[in-house]
Amino acid sequence: MAAKEAQARIKLNKLLEEAGWRFFDNSKGRANIVLEPKVKLTKAVIDALGENFETSSNGFIDFLLLDENGFPLVVLEAKAEDKNPLIGKEQARKYAKSQNCRFIILSNGNLHYFWDLEQGNPHIITRFPSPESIKGYHHFQPNPQRLITELVGKDYIALTQMPGYASEAGWKNDYERPEFIEKNRLRFLRDYQKRAVQAIQDAVAEGQSRFLFEMATGTGKTLTAAAVIKLFLRTGNARRVLFLVDRLELEDQANKAFVTYLKNDYTSVIYKERRDEWRKAEIVTTTVQSLLFNDKYKRLFSPTDFDLVISDEAHRSIGGNARAVFEYFVGYKLGLTATPRDYLKKYDANKPTSRDPREQEQRLLLDTYRTFGCESGQPSYRYSLLDGVRDGFLINPVVVDARTDITTQLLSDKGYAVTAPNAAGEAAEETFFQKNFEKTFFSDVTNHLLCETFLKHGLRDPISHEFGKSIVFAVSQNHAAKLVQQFNALADTLYPGKYQSDFAVQVTSLIPDAQQYTINFTNNNLLGSTNFIDSYKTSKARICVTVGMMTTGYDCPDILNLGLMRPIFSPSEFVQIKGRGTRKHNFLEQLFDKTLKEQIGKQDKVHYKLFDFFANCEYFEEEFDYDEVLKLPRPGEGGDSTQPPPPPPLDQYEYHGDDAIKLLAEQTIGAQGMKIDRMFFEGFENSVKADPVLQRQVENEQWDQAVDYVTKNLFDKPTEFYNLDKLRRAAGVDRRLTLREILEKVFGLIPYFKAKDELLEDEFQKFLLDASTEDIESQADKIVALKYFFKAYATDSRLRDIIDNKRLTELNVNSSFGMADFKAVPSDWRNKIPEYVKDYVPLNQFM
Repeated sequence: MAAKEAQARIKLNKLLEEAGWRFFDNSKGRANIVLEPKVKLTKAVIDALGENFETSSNGFIDFLLLDENGFPLVVLEAKAEDKNPLIGKEQARKYAKSQNCRFIILSNGNLHYFWDLEQGNPHIITRFPSPESIKGYHHFQPNPQRLITELVGKDYIALTQMPGYASEAGWKNDYERPEFIEKNRLRFLRDYQKRAVQAIQDAVAEGQSRFLFEMATGTGKTLTAAAVIKLFLRTGNARRVLFLVDRLELEDQANKAFVTYLKNDYTSVIYKERRDEWRKAEIVTTTVQSLLFNDKYKRLFSPTDFDLVISDEAHRSIGGNARAVFEYFVGYKLGLTATPRDYLKKYDANKPTSRDPREQEQRLLLDTYRTFGCESGQPSYRYSLLDGVRDGFLINPVVVDARTDITTQLLSDKGYAVTAPNAAGEAAEETFFQKNFEKTFFSDVTNHLLCETFLKHGLRDPISHEFGKSIVFAVSQNHAAKLVQQFNALADTLYPGKYQSDFAVQVTSLIPDAQQYTINFTNNNLLGSTNFIDSYKTSKARICVTVGMMTTGYDCPDILNLGLMRPIFSPSEFVQIKGRGTRKHNFLEQLFDKTLKEQIGKQDKVHYKLFDFFANCEYFEEEFDYDEVLKLPRPGEGGDSTQPPPPPPLDQYEYHGDDAIKLLAEQTIGAQGMKIDRMFFEGFENSVKADPVLQRQVENEQWDQAVDYVTKNLFDKPTEFYNLDKLRRAAGVDRRLTLREILEKVFGLIPYFKAKDELLEDEFQKFLLDASTEDIESQADKIVALKYFFKAYATDSRLRDIIDNKRLTELNVNSSFGMADFKAVPSDWRNKIPEYVKDYVPLNQFM
C-alpha cells in the first residue's frame, strides 16, 4: 500500500473513532468492518454479510460501517491524500448498491464528502457522522414532491395555532373578527410572504437546495421562516431545523416567535437552555458564536443532525469563520437578510488584500450571495423597503437634518481648522472633519446641543405623551457615556421627579447585561415601566444610546426616534440603522384600560423621525458613488518622498467655545423613497424621456437610429457621464443588457428586465416549438436533461469549445456540465441543440 494511502487510512481510523465507531478486525479480507458501539459481530451477522462481502466486481470495499443490527449502513471509500476523494464516487456507488447501502463517505483523510444516494450530490463535511446520527438519518425518507405540491395559504401558520379557527363564532362574525385574531394571537401570511414560501417550492422543483430571502426590516422574516420550517417538517423533508442568529437578543426573539407560531405541532428550544434534550425538539435556535467557541459545533453535533439550516441576517451570521458552522451541516440551507447587495460599492479586484472596510463589506455580502447559489446578485426572493411602503406595511422616516455651527464646519470641504500646541509644545495647525468627531476632535457643548435638539423636536408617545422611545447611535463607547449623561441631566430639568438617571441608558458591549437591556427595551420594562399612566405599559427608560448594538435584526416596533450622532460611511449600516424605525405599531396594544382605549381612539404609528446630525442622508442621497471602483493603494505606496515631512500633528483637540444650531430642516420621505432605496437611474430616464428626437424615433420603432442617437448625444457627457456599463450595473440584472432594452424599459414598452434564467427559459421554449411534436413526445422524460444541456451550452463558452471540437473526455473534469450530464442527453439531440443555439440564440446577452 502506498505511503500516502496508508497515511490517509490512519487519519480515517482516527476520525471514525472520534465519531463513536469501533473496529472489528476482519482477517479474511481487506475491508475494515466498523460497528456501532452496541453491536456484537456474531457469526450469524458475518454469515448474513456473505463470504465475499468485502469484494465487488471492480475491487474491494475500503470501510464498511454496520448498523446496530449488524447490517451494512455506510460505505467509506478511501483515497490517497494527494487524490480528490470524488474520483472514487462511481466506484463507491457500485459498492454501496452491492451491499444495499444508502450512505457513502468519500475521503482522502483531509477532505471528506457525505453522500445520501437518495438525496442527490455529495456534500463536504468536516467530521464524520456518529452512529446515532446516521441511525436517525437512515429513517429519514424525504419526499421533495410533497414539499413542491404542499398548499400554502394565508392561514398556513394560523392552522397550526388554532386548527379550527374558521368554525369559531368570533371568526365568523366580521365585527368580532379583529378582536378574535388579536386575542388568540393568530398570524396570517401576507401575500408577499406566501410568495416567498412558494419561491422555495419552485426552487426545490428546479433541484436547488440553497435559497436566499432578501426582505426589508419589518416585513416579517421570522414569520416567513416559520412558514418555511413548517413546510419542511410537515412534508417530511426535514426532521429537525437549526436556526442560527448572531446576537443574544435575536436568539430569544426568534425562539419566542417559533413557540407562538408552531408550538401545537412542533417543539422549539434554545440550545443553551436544553443542552441535554435538544434532540427531542424539531426547531433548535442558537447563536453562531456559541457554536464557534472551541469548535463546539463539531463536538456536539453530527453533520446529519439538521436537515434544514436557516441563517438569520445571513450576511452577519455566516460571515468570516462563522460560515464553517453553516457549511458543517448537510441538507437544505436558507439565508435571510435585510441588506441588499446593490447598496455596496465595488472594489478593485486587482488589489484584494486591502483592509479598506468598504472592500471587506463588499466581500462579505458577495460571499453571502455565493453561499446561497446567487452569484448573479438575484436572491431566491426579494421584498424591498419600497415594496413594503407601497403596500402599506412599512413606513418611511421624517428626516430631520440638524447641524450646528461646529458640525457644519466639520462637514465642509475645508473642515474645521485650529492652531494649538502639539505634544512638543510647538504651534501646529490641524484641520478636522466629521470623521474626527469624538475621536480626535471633542466638543462637550456640541454634544449638549445635539441632545437638547433631539429632545426638543423628537416625537412624543401618543398615549402617555412622554418622550417617544428612541435609539441614539454614538461614535464610541466613551461618546455614548457622555451622551447618556447629557440626556439624563436634561431629563431632570424637563421632567422633574420622573426619572432618577434612568431616562437614557448606555447599551454597549462594555455594559454588563447590555444584551438583556435590548430585550427589556423591546418588552417595555427597561428599568421599569408605567411611569406616567398606570394602565399603559411602556419602558421607563426612553433612550438607548449605543454604538454597534441594536442595529441588525433588532425588533422594537414602537421606536419613534432615531438619532445619528455620528457620521456613517457604510451604506449597509445606514440601511440597517434606519430600518429600526420602519415597522408599524398600534400603541393601544400596550394600554389595558378599556375605557381609556375607547376615549383615546386609534393610535397607530404612521411615521418616525430620523435625526441626522452629520448629513448622512445627504451623503447617501447625493455624494455616495454607487458605481465607483475603489482604487486601493498597495501597502507602502505613498506620495512624493522628496517633499519635507509635515510638522507633528495634534494628537487631539478639545473645543471649549460656543456652538449653536445652524440648520434644522425636516423632510418627509414619500413613497419614492430615498436614493439608497431606489438605486435606479432616474436622471437618465428623465433625459431620455424629455428628448423629442428620441421620442419620435422610439414611437416609429427606429431602434438603430435611437441607439446611435443616445450613444452620440447622451453618453459620456461632462454633466452626467452616462454610459452603457453604468446603466447595466444600475439595473442590477445578472446578464448583459442592450441599449435597446434599456430604452424599451424607459418608455414603458417592457415592464422589467428579464433575468438570465428567464431569457434562457424563453429561448428553450422557442427551441421546443421549433422541434417536431413527434421528437418532443418521444423524449418527454428527457426534457430536464435537454434543458440543462441547452442552458449550459448557451452560457458556458468553455463547454461550447469542448462540444464543438469533440474533446468530450474533458467533460470528466468539467464541473458545470460533466460527462454524466452529457450522457443523459439522447444522442441525436447532442447535435441538434448546439446547431440551434449557434443559429438562433444571441449568446452575447448571457455574458
